[in-house]
Amino acid sequence: MPAFSPAGTSIFRNVVVLTAIFCILVGSTWAIVKITAEHLLYQDATTAARQWAHYLAENVTDLEQIAAGERPSVASMAFFRGTGRSGQVFRYEIFNRQGYSQLVSDHGNVAVFDLSEFSADAASSIKALQPVVDAKEGYSADLPSFYAQAYIPVVSDHRPIAIVAAYIDQTEERDNFYRTSLIAAISLCLMISLSFLIPAIAWYWLTKEKLHADRRIRFLALHDPLTGLANRVQLIERLENALAVLPFAGCLAVHFIDLDRFKEVNDTLGHDGGDFLLETVAARMRAVTRVDDIVARLGGDEFIVVQTGINGKDQANDFARRLRSALLAPIKFKEQAITTTVSIGVALAPADGTNPERILKSADLALYRAKADGRDCIRFFEPEMDTAQQARQALEASIRDAVLHQRFILHYQPLFERLGHRLVGFEALVRLPAADGTLISPMLFIPVAEDMRLIDQIGAWVLRDACRTAAGWPESLMVAVNLSPAQFATGSVSAVVASTLSETELAPQRLELEITETLLLGNSEAIMMELHKLKTLGVAIVMDDFGTGYSSLSYLWRFPFDKIKIDRSFMQGIDAPGRDAKAVMKSIIALGRELDMQVTVEGVETAEQVAFLDGANADQVQGFFFGRPMPASEIGALILKDFQTTLPIEPRDNLHRAGRRPHRQAAER
Repeated sequence: MPAFSPAGTSIFRNVVVLTAIFCILVGSTWAIVKITAEHLLYQDATTAARQWAHYLAENVTDLEQIAAGERPSVASMAFFRGTGRSGQVFRYEIFNRQGYSQLVSDHGNVAVFDLSEFSADAASSIKALQPVVDAKEGYSADLPSFYAQAYIPVVSDHRPIAIVAAYIDQTEERDNFYRTSLIAAISLCLMISLSFLIPAIAWYWLTKEKLHADRRIRFLALHDPLTGLANRVQLIERLENALAVLPFAGCLAVHFIDLDRFKEVNDTLGHDGGDFLLETVAARMRAVTRVDDIVARLGGDEFIVVQTGINGKDQANDFARRLRSALLAPIKFKEQAITTTVSIGVALAPADGTNPERILKSADLALYRAKADGRDCIRFFEPEMDTAQQARQALEASIRDAVLHQRFILHYQPLFERLGHRLVGFEALVRLPAADGTLISPMLFIPVAEDMRLIDQIGAWVLRDACRTAAGWPESLMVAVNLSPAQFATGSVSAVVASTLSETELAPQRLELEITETLLLGNSEAIMMELHKLKTLGVAIVMDDFGTGYSSLSYLWRFPFDKIKIDRSFMQGIDAPGRDAKAVMKSIIALGRELDMQVTVEGVETAEQVAFLDGANADQVQGFFFGRPMPASEIGALILKDFQTTLPIEPRDNLHRAGRRPHRQAAER
């Protein structure tokens, strides 16, 4: 931001203009008052002098004789002495018709001259037969500081006989005028100041606030409001400038950074914690970047760092590692430590793009690869990623179309009791039909559907269709449905299950809901509350894929699961050298027995594996050895076959249908 923006310069210029106008108004007011006061003072002083001169002419009867050089009469002398004591007239003077002084009465003291002094003002007065008046400053010791003088021609029988002059001390009047004019000037200036400055100050503050608002608007137009980093608009603009000088400035690297599992931070610490994390990440990015580098936030937990003036991939890789290390350090928030990992996708210009859209897309594709490779890693763009992105976009389009038109289909994989290999139910597995008629595995489209925030809609459809199908099976058979952790984000899974059971009229004890251990890594208290609500409905809760990922025994005693499903990877591992997989499986089965939970083993594919499970006392088995996933249309044949090949036994009671183990029933019988 420049020190003086155009708006700031405009305000400064306006303030200078207003100040000049204010000074002109005050100065002109002062000058007008001063000129007016001096004019009034002059008029008052000369008027007083004229009046005293007329008073002299009217009261001295022997003016013509005095002007002719004779001495004044006794009456005239008394008049001069009386006026001298008035204190205002300090001098009278009588001139002859030629303008020469014949008599001077100074403070009542009379002196008679014989053509002693010529007065041009007196001569002008008698010549024009008009009074000559003036006001002057006194510069000698015998004169007042300010006085007025008036020369009046005296005419008798239409002929001039003399000129009388009166000199009036106006010092006190002048001081009074000046004091009055000063008070008036100050009062007017204050009034003008108030009437001018109050609106001017109001205008200034309003303009200043508008300037701040304009600056804020301009800032928000180019920056992220939370972190203060550049936003997408500024990023594109600066990236265009950087790409324009590439031939002269080496290479350029775009680092696309995404915070792994940022939503979990918001869920556990609230949005305050999430905002604090984003602000801290932004500060750390600024700390490890150079002044010329571009740091931007695109929104959410996505950041961009544009590294300019580099030599090639090695320098970009070193910076990406340094950036990742800086962001991995724990962040303390309200006595809690936030530890987050980051995925970084890197693209180089001009090799991976020569315009902002292309280079950002390349970095985004590299970021997708980093996420697909398990996150918490750095990946550079490779050309084949474009093909993968096109395939993902096609998959996303297929998912949207399938959700909109309910084009998913369900396959059902049977589950059997280990003893007697009796059919006990099916696990519903969702499939997505491709355009060529093949089926897309859920391992491919489920993670994409979760990223698209569509898994809750897909899960609700799977639950309804599976329950509707199972309602037509024999009452001894159950159906298992997988729930994604994303479905619990809305907090309404129990309501959806209750509504589905009511709609399809499926008995709750015939429904098993399978969850993975990753679900319990989030807001565990909220998740536990939702699981307890499901439990009260009468459905069975199964921990799926147990023994992998984030297994924790605390989950088993914190929530009373009905069943544990051992992940298929253990079955694949029992044939490997060593006995570790077998020992772990036996331990898990024994643990389930102690916790009164059924244990189902997935991935059973060979007779040798079946024999091992017979010795390990597993409760239920599932795998290709017993049956592959099949459409709902083929289930009837399997049920009939199981009915025909199973020896007649006593019907299973409700407790058995609810999931009690056969060996526990045998013990009870």
